[in-house]
Order: sequence, then structure tokens, then C-alpha cells
Amino acid sequence: MYLSTHNRPERKLRYTWEMIRMPDSLVGVNTHVPNRLVRKEIEDGAIPELGGYDRVRPEVAYGKNSRIDLLLERDGEVCYVEVKNCTLVEDSVARFPDAVTARGLKHLHELRDQVREGCRAVMFFLIQRMDATRFAPADRIDPAYGEALREVVKHGVEAIVYDVALDLAGIRVRRAVPFLPGIGVP
Repeated sequence: MYLSTHNRPERKLRYTWEMIRMPDSLVGVNTHVPNRLVRKEIEDGAIPELGGYDRVRPEVAYGKNSRIDLLLERDGEVCYVEVKNCTLVEDSVARFPDAVTARGLKHLHELRDQVREGCRAVMFFLIQRMDATRFAPADRIDPAYGEALREVVKHGVEAIVYDVALDLAGIRVRRAVPFLPGIGVP
């Protein structure tokens, strides 16, 4: 178990749990990391699929009482990006979600609605470990989410998946990972 320390007086706790060591990889467990990391990597041009935007804004209100993780803007065009933290890996396949997620299902429907309005919408899965070679929905855990993800992708929501390079010195986006929506579908 790896912790970071903080001396800011406004913090309730002095430590933050950052990662654990699994047999095949370190695993980032700090759920605040994915949004910040993906934003930084987009701004630095490290995610080509999301390049060319002039402005990246976090936590922008949209949809039905929601906030989008990142709103990308350029010349009047917008791209809605919802970032999901993925830590579950089974037989080299990263899977999301790791628990039933009504909130995640709501996000899929709201992204689909943005596509219907003519906007670009992206579901971005960040695998916070280095032992996955593919990504698929976790149908065994939340079949409704898996079905909805496949459906919104058919209707224009993009699914982008990246893993990370993770060590005790830091974390960075490493490479794109293939999204295989049919793996594990009963």
C-alpha cells in the first residue's frame, strides 16, 4: 500500500491512499487521479483522439442535473468527455464497472443525448494499471451498463480507452487499449 502525505490544515486526513501492489502491476486507487490526469494529457497533446481543442474545462454543468468531467471547446464546437476509473482486470481484460452503477448508466444516456443534439461525446476509460491488453464492459457485474455502453457506441458516443505507466515516481497515460464490446457477452 502506498500513501501520499499532505500538510494542508483544511484537510481532514493527512494521508491519501494512492496505489496498491498486485501480482502483475501496481494499481492506482486514488479516484481523483483520472480526471486530473486525462485533462493534463489532453492539454499536453498526449491523447491524439482528443487533440486540437483550444480549451479544456472541468466539471461543467450539462444534461439533467449533471456535470461533465471535461468539456473540450474549439471554434464553437464542443466535445463532452466523461472519464471513468478502471481498476478491474481479469485475464488481461480491463472491465468497467466494478459494481452496479446507476450513475454511470445516467452518464451514458446523457452522452447519447449530446450526440443527438449534434455534439461530440466521449466515454473515456482510464485503466490505472499496466496489465491489461483489452477493455470490455463488465457484463457479469452490471449487465445493464454493458448493454447501454454498446448501444450508445452504436449511436455515436465514442469509447476511448487508455492505460497508464505507473511507478513510485508518478503516473502518465501510456497507450491506447482496444475496446472490444463483445467480450464476455452472454
